[in-house]
Amino acid sequence: NPYDGSNYIVQRDSVGIPTGAKAMFKSFILPGWGQIQNKDIWWKPALFVGVEVMGIVASVRYENRAEDIRRNFESFADNHWALERWYNRTKIIFPNRWAEIIIGTHKLGLKINGDYYHSDQLGDLLKRYSWSEIFVLRDRDFYENIGKYDQFVGGWDDPYDDPFDSLGNWYSVKKGNVESIILTKRKDDYRDQRHQSNILKHYSRYAVTVVMFNHLASGLEAAWTA
Repeated sequence: NPYDGSNYIVQRDSVGIPTGAKAMFKSFILPGWGQIQNKDIWWKPALFVGVEVMGIVASVRYENRAEDIRRNFESFADNHWALERWYNRTKIIFPNRWAEIIIGTHKLGLKINGDYYHSDQLGDLLKRYSWSEIFVLRDRDFYENIGKYDQFVGGWDDPYDDPFDSLGNWYSVKKGNVESIILTKRKDDYRDQRHQSNILKHYSRYAVTVVMFNHLASGLEAAWTA
């Protein structure tokens, strides 16, 4: 009888640990374990174990797909975006303010003979070094910047249309209510790939969240039942 008059009797195991706490912590570690200790009907531990397995599998699969796409869009950028092209074509795209665009509000990392610089120094660096000596750092910031900001649109290898034509290789689209973005066909393709990768990474994180809540739910249910 779990009651003694109006008071609960706290059941304990052989070492004095309350069975409810033991079941709860077991399920916090491995969902369904506490339900097995409580000798619950079979579908209870099966449910928590099933959610755990599906959550882990989904997270891994989404993450792997996101990484595959990431490798693809980075390879795409490596093949179709170049620093020298960006510098030279920016002069054509923005003839009246190209130097201001090169300096810009965002920067790419550069490496020359083991020393590190930024793209806003490129004009001065070209007075001392040749293009064969200047390398752009293709890091996380690089892959974000070249797809996100108009400042770097000149680096893509699409044939240049002037003026921009929505049926041509270069065009602008509305971004929100107040800002437009300059696109090329290559840049638009690149942005789509990055977007797909980011969505899949979000799905992977959602699956991890489900796994965490499954641990919590299994632990609380095991404690309550015990």
